[in-house]
Amino acid sequence: MDKYTACVWPRLEPFLIGVLPATPPSKLSMHYLRKMACYVRTRDGCFPRLGWHMWRHIACGKLQLAEELAWLYFETFDLLMPHSAEQRLEWAEALSQCHTPKELDRQRCKLSVDTLQFLLFLYLQQLNRISLRTSLIGEEWPSPRSRSPSSSSERDPKISSQNKNWDDQAHVTFIQTHLSELLELLVEPGQLSSSGQVLRDSQLTSEALESLSLLLEGSVSHSRTVHPIHKLLSRSPLQSQAGFSKLSRSYSLQQFQGFLHQALCLNPFGMSTCSESGKKLAWALQVEGTLKKAKIFRNTHMAPPGSRLLLMSQVCKQTLAKDSEKLNNANIKLHRCSEAFIYLLSPLRSMTLDKCRNSTVVLGPVGTSVHIQSCENVRVVCVAGRLTVGGSSHCTIHALTPTRPLLFPGNVSLTLGPFHTHYPTLEDHMASVGLAVVPNLWDQPLLFGAEGSATDTGCYRIQPHSEFYPLVIPFQMEGDNCEIPWGLPADYQKAVESREKTIEDWQKTVKEAHLNKVQRRQFQALVEQKFHEWLLETGQRQELDRLLPPALTPSTSVDHWPSSHTSNSGPTVLKEQPPEQAMGRAPTVC
Repeated sequence: MDKYTACVWPRLEPFLIGVLPATPPSKLSMHYLRKMACYVRTRDGCFPRLGWHMWRHIACGKLQLAEELAWLYFETFDLLMPHSAEQRLEWAEALSQCHTPKELDRQRCKLSVDTLQFLLFLYLQQLNRISLRTSLIGEEWPSPRSRSPSSSSERDPKISSQNKNWDDQAHVTFIQTHLSELLELLVEPGQLSSSGQVLRDSQLTSEALESLSLLLEGSVSHSRTVHPIHKLLSRSPLQSQAGFSKLSRSYSLQQFQGFLHQALCLNPFGMSTCSESGKKLAWALQVEGTLKKAKIFRNTHMAPPGSRLLLMSQVCKQTLAKDSEKLNNANIKLHRCSEAFIYLLSPLRSMTLDKCRNSTVVLGPVGTSVHIQSCENVRVVCVAGRLTVGGSSHCTIHALTPTRPLLFPGNVSLTLGPFHTHYPTLEDHMASVGLAVVPNLWDQPLLFGAEGSATDTGCYRIQPHSEFYPLVIPFQMEGDNCEIPWGLPADYQKAVESREKTIEDWQKTVKEAHLNKVQRRQFQALVEQKFHEWLLETGQRQELDRLLPPALTPSTSVDHWPSSHTSNSGPTVLKEQPPEQAMGRAPTVC
C-alpha cells in the first residue's frame, strides 16, 4: 500500500451532538443555504465569523424562522465547539447576571461562530429529514405567507425511532451522497455561475478546507494518529493527490472531491466498530437468565477525544454503578435496558437513552447533551448542557441545565422536576465539564415544531411539590459534597421541610405516649410490618434487595462489572458498604 494513502471518515460528534434528532425546518434546505452562503460573504459582520445579531437577521428576517428556533441552532452549534471548561463557566456567569430580555440579548450578541462551519452545521440537519430530495424552489427569500407549511410532514416534524445520530454507516452515506453540495457551500461567490452552480475549474481555499475539519478527520495508511482533514493534507504527497496548487494556495474542487470519494471510509472508532471489536466489559458473575443477553462495550482505551464510546445494551433487572476514569468524557448509549437502576457518576460527554423502560438512570455531569428517545416509564437524574426528549411516555426527568429542555414530537405524560440529589465529587465533576449552578432552565421547556416552537403543552407537566422527594445515592464515595450544593427551589424545599416536620411530630407523639418495653416492641413490629408492605406495593423492595453488595474476589478484574439477576446479589458498587446500610429499614420507634 502507498505509504501516503489516506483514510478519511466523518467525525462522530457533529452528527451525534450537533444534529437535532427531528425533521429540520424546510427553510434549511440547500436552496436557501446556498443563498445564505452568498449573502454572508457580501455583508459586514457576517464573514469569517457570524455574530448572533446578523444570524438573527438572516434567520428571522430572511428565512422567516422564529427567533427562539434561530437561537436554538446557534446555541447548539456553540455547544459543539471545543471551549474550555473555564470559558463555559465564564459564559454561564455572564448569563446569570442578565435580569432582563434586553440584557440577555446584549450578552448573546457577544457570541459569534465560524461562518463556514455554521453553514455546514445547518446543512447537517438534513440527516434526519424524511425525504432529502424535498426542497422549496421559487422566490428569492421565503415570504411571511410561506411560513405556513403545506405538507403534512412539515406540519408534524416527526421523530424517527431509527434516527441516524449514532449510525456511523449513515454518516458515511450522507457525506458521500451530499459531498458536492457541502463543498459548494464553502466556495467563494466568484466560483459560481450566474445560476448559482459551481464552475468546473472552481477552487477551494485553505480556509475553507479548515472549516471542513468540523466534519472530517483521518489518518495516513495504518497510523494510529488521527488528524483533522486540513492537518492531514499538510503532507505534500497527500496535497498533490487532493489537487493542491502551490501557486494559488488552493485546491481544485473537482480533484479534491474525487480524492475524498476515494479516501472516505467508516469511522474506525464508531458504534459499528465498537460493537464488533471494542473492549467488552465482562460480568464478574455470569449467570443464566435475564443478564445472558446484556452487552457492555467500550473503545475508551484506544479512541481519541470526541470518539470515546460506551454501549450498554439489554441490561435488565439489575443495579449497576460506576465511577471510573474509563467513563470520563465518553459518549454513552443505553439501549433497551429495562427494570434497571444505573448510576454512572463520572463527568460524561454525552448520553443517549434509547428504547429503555421501567428504569432509573442517575448521571454525573454531562458536558453536552442528554437525549431520551422512545423510552417508557424511565426516571433520569442529570446535570447537562442540554436535555432533549422525543417519542417517550411517562418519563420523569430531574435536571439542572443552562438551556431550555427541548421536547420533540411524540412525547406523552412527561414530568419535569428540579435536580434533587448529590454525591461527594459532584461539584468537581461539574467544574471539569464547564457546567455551573446558574442559569438553570429546567422548568422552561421548548416544544420543537416544524418552523418554530409548538404551542401544545399537554405532553408535559412540572412536578407538583406534593410528589417531590429528594433522591439519595446509596453508595459510599470519597469527596467533600454532602448536600445539594445549590439547594432546592424554594417551594420544593418547603415541601421537604414540611415532611421532616411531620416525622418529628410523629416521633414526639410516640415519645410522649410513654410506652413500656412490651408495647414498644409490639408497636415497632407493627410499624415494620406496614413499612415492608409499602415496600412490596411500591416495588421499592426489589431496588433495595439489589443494593446488597456481591462477594468480590481478588481475581475480579478492574474492568468487570459484578452482576447477578438474583435478589441476593448486588450492584457494581462504587465502594463496598455494610449490608445493613444498603437494606431498607423501617422508621425506628423512639
